[in-house]
Amino acid sequence: MTNNKAVVPEARMALNQMKTEVASELGLANYESMDKGNLTSRQNGYVGGSMTKKLVESAERNLSGNAPQ
Repeated sequence: MTNNKAVVPEARMALNQMKTEVASELGLANYESMDKGNLTSRQNGYVGGSMTKKLVESAERNLSGNAPQ
């Protein structure tokens, strides 16, 4: 059970897609269907940390006016 609530619920699908892509980049194939409880804290942390890094980079690009076209 999670208490995390999306600030923008419409973004949930995009965030889930991003999570799957990041996990795949980190070598965690089939991340969406695997039992996250069987992963180490480090593995789960890498996925969340990488997502956060990408989201911050995207926000910084948008704020600077250098968003990719």
